[in-house]
Amino acid sequence: MPVTETARRTAVRPRSGPLEATGRWCARHWIVVLVAWLAALALLQVADRNWGGDYSDDFSLPGTQSQEGLEVLRAHDRAAGGYSSQIVLHDAGAPLTDVGSQVSSAVSSLQKLPHVLSAQNPLPGGGGTPPQQPSNAPDVGPLSKDGRTAYITVRFDVQPSTLGDGYLHGVDQAVRPLRQAGVQVEYGGPLGELARPKADDRSSEAIGFGVAILVLLLGFGSVLAAGLPLVTALIAVICGLALLGLLAAAFVFATVSPTLATMIGLGVGIDYALFLVTRHRQNLMDGADPVHAAGHATATSGKAVLVSGCTVIIALAGLWVSGVSFIGKLGLAAAVTVVTAVIGALTLVPALLGLLGRRVDRLRVRTPVAETGTSHGARPQGTWHRYAQRVERRPWWFLLGGLVLLAVLSVPVFSMRLGHIGDGADPTSFTDRRAFDLMSDAFGPGSNGPLTLVVDQSAVAASQRSALADQAKKALSSVPDAAYISPLTPTKDQDVLIATAYSTAAPQDARTTDLADRLRDDVLPRAVSGTPARTYVTGTTAAQIDFLDIVSSRLPLIIAVVVGLAFLVILVVFRGPVVALKAAVLNVLSIAASYGVVVAVFQWGWGGPALGVSGTVPIESYVPMMMFAIIFGLSMDYEIFLLSRVHEAWLRTGDPRAAVAHALEITARVITCAALIMVSVFAAFILSDNVVVKMLGLGLAASVLIDATVVRLLLVPAVMTLLGRAAWWTPRWLDRLLPHLDTEGPTARAAGR
Repeated sequence: MPVTETARRTAVRPRSGPLEATGRWCARHWIVVLVAWLAALALLQVADRNWGGDYSDDFSLPGTQSQEGLEVLRAHDRAAGGYSSQIVLHDAGAPLTDVGSQVSSAVSSLQKLPHVLSAQNPLPGGGGTPPQQPSNAPDVGPLSKDGRTAYITVRFDVQPSTLGDGYLHGVDQAVRPLRQAGVQVEYGGPLGELARPKADDRSSEAIGFGVAILVLLLGFGSVLAAGLPLVTALIAVICGLALLGLLAAAFVFATVSPTLATMIGLGVGIDYALFLVTRHRQNLMDGADPVHAAGHATATSGKAVLVSGCTVIIALAGLWVSGVSFIGKLGLAAAVTVVTAVIGALTLVPALLGLLGRRVDRLRVRTPVAETGTSHGARPQGTWHRYAQRVERRPWWFLLGGLVLLAVLSVPVFSMRLGHIGDGADPTSFTDRRAFDLMSDAFGPGSNGPLTLVVDQSAVAASQRSALADQAKKALSSVPDAAYISPLTPTKDQDVLIATAYSTAAPQDARTTDLADRLRDDVLPRAVSGTPARTYVTGTTAAQIDFLDIVSSRLPLIIAVVVGLAFLVILVVFRGPVVALKAAVLNVLSIAASYGVVVAVFQWGWGGPALGVSGTVPIESYVPMMMFAIIFGLSMDYEIFLLSRVHEAWLRTGDPRAAVAHALEITARVITCAALIMVSVFAAFILSDNVVVKMLGLGLAASVLIDATVVRLLLVPAVMTLLGRAAWWTPRWLDRLLPHLDTEGPTARAAGR
């Protein structure tokens, strides 16, 4: 084919590229590079400690009904429009009325704290205004019928979870008389989230690093070569986290952001460095001097690292399509450490390779090997060579086997239910979990996530408001899935009516979501029909449901954007629409399989308790979106690395089947080791107390394992073998439009022939 011949002629023209020059310069001037990195590390740490910001889950959803309802409340009743949290009291020995003076003292002290709009005394005659319920109404508080459990509702003018650890000291002092009297005091809602122990990922990082060292030692035999990727990845991640801290001083990032950035940064950082180190050591085995070996590795595997890193960043940038800044900034947080990982791989790794020279394999635990265990001029042999021959002989069997396995793993996806993971899934060591349990036992599960109903009747004539109240009262009676709906009460200016709806189920239950949707779309509009009044369902639970609706509606768009961008990257790099389409389709299939694993473990409960999750939980609404962007980006690591070697061999030999077998043979070892390392890094975060982090850790670990085994070692070589020359076919008109890029670098390829 003319296009192929042109590409092959172009590929062998020896011309030096910037990556090869960069690699050689860093290897030759390793002292300068190391000093620059260490100085940057120190300066960034100092800057982060002095000017870095804090992380917070405080974000709004403009244009949603929950946000608009909150603004209406703030305009007409400042206290009612605040952010509420419950302080739960329980005395197993005596009624709480016996400590009425201590309760009143605690409420009085809470009201004096900064940012507190109001604090409601739950005891009758205690100075508060607890709602009066009909005698036949369910027990929804604030004081249980046996008098042993109660909750103080505290309303703040800001989200309590953003106030910082120091604020808890004042809350603890306010409730101290109750604890001294023997009353159990627990913090629920956002105040409970503020009281959670700070996330400590050091144990997860240590486990991930330990497994990585073991894998590298067993896989390649060299102690120094095993340690180098870990050192460079760690330095790059620490620099990235410091940069993220500085960004947090100007922008609001979620509390999970540094954990997510650490997971992604360590995973790609180790992989990227491993790709370069492996190629460098193979170059040394082939007889190159250390400086030229480092330059060649940077021009070949380094180019694949650069393209892969850009693909990961593009995929993470696709999260901004959600239109929710909270999600977009999670992608930005992860992208920061990906950038530092790429820079570290292209500069710090060659510098350390230049420092080590030929001593890189001096300390060994077994005979050192790189890509094949021999020089590239030797005759291929070994397990991976025999495996590559089997794939070449029976591609249909490998293709069908891989597809069946992915199909089985994907079955749970069809029952996926998105939602919000409530406090009931947290460890019992958390105060918000204990508050959740006390509330559920005393007042029913719906008490942990009440819905605030708002009727704005400011546009209704005063003469018609009584009839509107009667009509609304009738509409709010006997609502399915509602355990109790309090009577509508007017604000002080009489312009807004407020009621509270309690679900029969926990906040994360599908019945609570159904209740909120029913109230918002049917019951409340019917309650004010024929009048100019406007209605809203607001509160923390309603905001979570609105967030779920936004994410669910935009997930298909994000999938389309990320897949489309990745398709374009592969198309531009390898100049083949067929191979680009193959990459996109297989990546989507592998992601579906990883979704299935997450659903089976967390939603179906297959092993969830063993991971420290209490019961079954829905899939956190933004986890599939985050997983898709991250996994699709990370899967390009192995896709580009494998296809680069296939493409190189194809351009050199013109034999598509032999090119696939050769690429599989020389990349299988490094892909397997890299995948095991990334799986260990991600899986180690399952130890986190945060259920969302557990979910992301398991999902990412499963996806990498599936992608590097089923996809890269079964499906990709089988499909590429079956496609043959057609994999690299490009229409003439498309060839003229595409820019000419070369993943491996022409000079390096010419040198390696």
